[in-house]
Amino acid sequence: MGRTVVDVHAHAMPLTLLEWLADQGLADLSRKDERIVVIDPRVSGVGAGAPLPLPESMYDNTVRRAEMAEQGVTHQAISLPPFLMGSTCDDSELVGELVRRGNDALAELVADDDALIGLVGVPLGHPQAADEVRRGLDSLGLGGAAIGSRGAGRDLDDPVNAPVWSLLAEREVFTFLHPSATPEPPRMKDFWFPQLVGYPIETAIATARLAFSGVLEANRFPLCLAHGGGCLPALRGRLDMGWDRKPVAHTTELPPSAIFERLYYDTAVFDPVLLRRLVEDVGAEHVLVGTDYPFDLADRDPVGAVEAVGLSEQERDTVLGGSAARLLGIG
Repeated sequence: MGRTVVDVHAHAMPLTLLEWLADQGLADLSRKDERIVVIDPRVSGVGAGAPLPLPESMYDNTVRRAEMAEQGVTHQAISLPPFLMGSTCDDSELVGELVRRGNDALAELVADDDALIGLVGVPLGHPQAADEVRRGLDSLGLGGAAIGSRGAGRDLDDPVNAPVWSLLAEREVFTFLHPSATPEPPRMKDFWFPQLVGYPIETAIATARLAFSGVLEANRFPLCLAHGGGCLPALRGRLDMGWDRKPVAHTTELPPSAIFERLYYDTAVFDPVLLRRLVEDVGAEHVLVGTDYPFDLADRDPVGAVEAVGLSEQERDTVLGGSAARLLGIG
């Protein structure tokens, strides 16, 4: 039997969800044959008319499984992409229906395929968020959770989200955090900066707020950060210094770095030196394969990327799938 390789950072855009959005006037599927979809800014959080990639693998499992085999990936934990999270929308009815339908479609996509694990989307910032997590886990049988970096335009540490953190901690739910907005959008409008620069910054802000607000100290659950934690690893020393020297930042019993060491980080950093440093910083057991599949800004050779780092055989197997299999209950 070959080795287990688990990609915890993979996305899907089920056609049933996109077709519902199109029926509501919130999406344009007329360019589907060009592998493009346009989604209303209230849902996507991006500019009006922005073309978003829609490769067949987003909704066709035959294509997906063939590409997984080419990459040497045996399992994927699949979440809806940030364009389908409604993270900046404060319309609870719209976001609730969007996420509910998204979770239903995701559950249908992964049904009867043990290699695909769906992560329940969470309408953070809205009062029904914890109920939707519970429904996704209990009724739909999804294997973990996926959250954005904001909800209803609010930061993750907003008190409205407290029931979600309590539930995730009580059940020790594997949770994947993907940036779903960008700071200072006017400064990010050129050069594909929303994804290249904005997303790593957004992840650092969201996670730092969860740490300094006390959310992560009070609620222990396996939280994995996309893109190797974005800018967060480079800020550990500075955040610890602020926690030590600034009373307003001394909000937790543990320093931020001790909290961050409990978290998990995916391998989508696209540089073997950076990946090696990440493993050295947090330990191989806290680094999980993540590709951002099937977007064009994805790691197309995740196994090769890990093997290029020069880890021991045990570390390599841990990163490729050992830790993720344990966290997601893959046996």
